[in-house]
Amino acid sequence: MRGWLISDYIPEENEQTLFDSLLKVFQELLMQSGGNAAEALAWLTQLDNIYKLTNQDYTISDFIEELKEKGFLKEETFNSGKFTPTSKMNITIRKEAFNDIFGKIKKTQKGNHNSKVTGRGEDYISDLKSFEFGDKIENIAVTESLKNSYINNGIDDFMLTHQDLEVHETYYQSKMSTVLMIDISHSMILYGEDRITPAKKVAMALAEFIRSRYPKDSLDVLVFGNDAWPINIEDLPYLEVGPYHTNTVAGLELALDLLRKRRNPNKQVFLITDGKPTCIKKGKKYYKNPFGLDRMIMNRTLNLATRFRKLDIPITTFMIASDPYLQEYVELFTRANNGKAFYSDLNQLGEFILRDYKNRKDKRY
Repeated sequence: MRGWLISDYIPEENEQTLFDSLLKVFQELLMQSGGNAAEALAWLTQLDNIYKLTNQDYTISDFIEELKEKGFLKEETFNSGKFTPTSKMNITIRKEAFNDIFGKIKKTQKGNHNSKVTGRGEDYISDLKSFEFGDKIENIAVTESLKNSYINNGIDDFMLTHQDLEVHETYYQSKMSTVLMIDISHSMILYGEDRITPAKKVAMALAEFIRSRYPKDSLDVLVFGNDAWPINIEDLPYLEVGPYHTNTVAGLELALDLLRKRRNPNKQVFLITDGKPTCIKKGKKYYKNPFGLDRMIMNRTLNLATRFRKLDIPITTFMIASDPYLQEYVELFTRANNGKAFYSDLNQLGEFILRDYKNRKDKRY
């Protein structure tokens, strides 16, 4: 007898639930609020009142309870109503930024950046070489080694010696140490354009990309305004702009200090900014000039760029502003460092940074 079997509905893995939809909105609000969960929830409630994001079966209260149950929020004290984001929330935000920016990028093989020098690596090339002490056993070319054994010792008296062994030649794989500098001066939110949020998302996506695809590489992130200081990758979602000028010199000096600690010859700096340097420190005092290209500030900045060039540390500048008068400064800075510069809009910033990180070739996009 033919009939129907009725069971509970189980949504497919790729089917988005109401919780998933609200979570994505909440993550955006959490970044905008600088990690203030109470403020983000208040904004989410206002949006719900206007746009009816929830329904009678699933309310904002239900969403909060599910956030707690799934480990995205933790309550400071029992029934206090004060919540803080958990490490699980921070990881989810980074992965979401990675998917948003690099979602269309194909997966790369596990390992590091290939160089043009052959040696001990993980990616095979077509050439073979005789086995040497220190070569990895998994790189042995089994078929060729067995053939050599048959030729050298015959089939009846089979014997495999180290003289018979051949191994696949591999590309030498180099480690990369990267410092990402993010401008948090006040201009990053001026003129009605939010430039800091895309910069944060790109930084989170780059961090997730390096951790998942190039785990042997290192990434240090620093921010600069009047001064410069390093930040943890976990703090990136909640980074905020301050009432600062742009002290690029302080950022570059800190980047140099961070790279000195990395015992690695392959080093690079990514600089995300939207303007010219307007501040330097002279002793304990600040010298500021937000108008025009100040000669004293420019000289200090260009001298430091030249110092990076002598140390063979390229600086790639991502200028997220299209003002024509800024091009003069960027061109001088790039020429002094022998680096690269991109005049990128906010939508293309992530793509440019990923491309440059992956190949570091002189290429025009």
